[in-house]
Amino acid sequence: MSRRRAVFLDRDGVLVADTHHLRRADQLRLLPGVPEALVQLREAGWALVVATNQSVVARGWLSEEGLERVHGALIDMLRERGATLDRIYYCPHHPDGEVPEYRGACACRKPNPGMLLRAAEEMDLDLADSVMVGDAPSDIEAGRRAGCRTVLISRGAVANEPVSTGADYVAPDLRHAAAWILALSRASPPD
Repeated sequence: MSRRRAVFLDRDGVLVADTHHLRRADQLRLLPGVPEALVQLREAGWALVVATNQSVVARGWLSEEGLERVHGALIDMLRERGATLDRIYYCPHHPDGEVPEYRGACACRKPNPGMLLRAAEEMDLDLADSVMVGDAPSDIEAGRRAGCRTVLISRGAVANEPVSTGADYVAPDLRHAAAWILALSRASPPD
């Protein structure tokens, strides 16, 4: 059996509106077209994995249990619209965190590729055939370090406008990113 390919997704700014340190489930706002894009990717055989830095835990603004509740609400919102995720990985660390057990450098905080590497090991994913979608340089760098293709979500961008990001593709939203990824599927179908 061959390894699966995955779309790794940052959370804030890709799936939900970026509220700058989201702390409560009632702050979750799905971005337009997200459920539909996820359904299309799922139907094409891609695993869907969230990889998100969550310094709110290190800062003491939200417990890991609270973060799990937020992620549970996100899963429910998506499910109500027919979309599902395979897993959510998060990094609770930050070098300047207030909570001692989460303070410091780690291998999982993007731009480090730790979350992607862990997901690949646990889920038997083929990183070379996977894509990281994010809205920040740290997302793109994590994807590149893991050996994935990368898509930068840049609000207001024209699809694949020339931007020096190091990303393989630039999209204005997840719908456009999914269309590019689906074109990859047609170019190289999974085994």
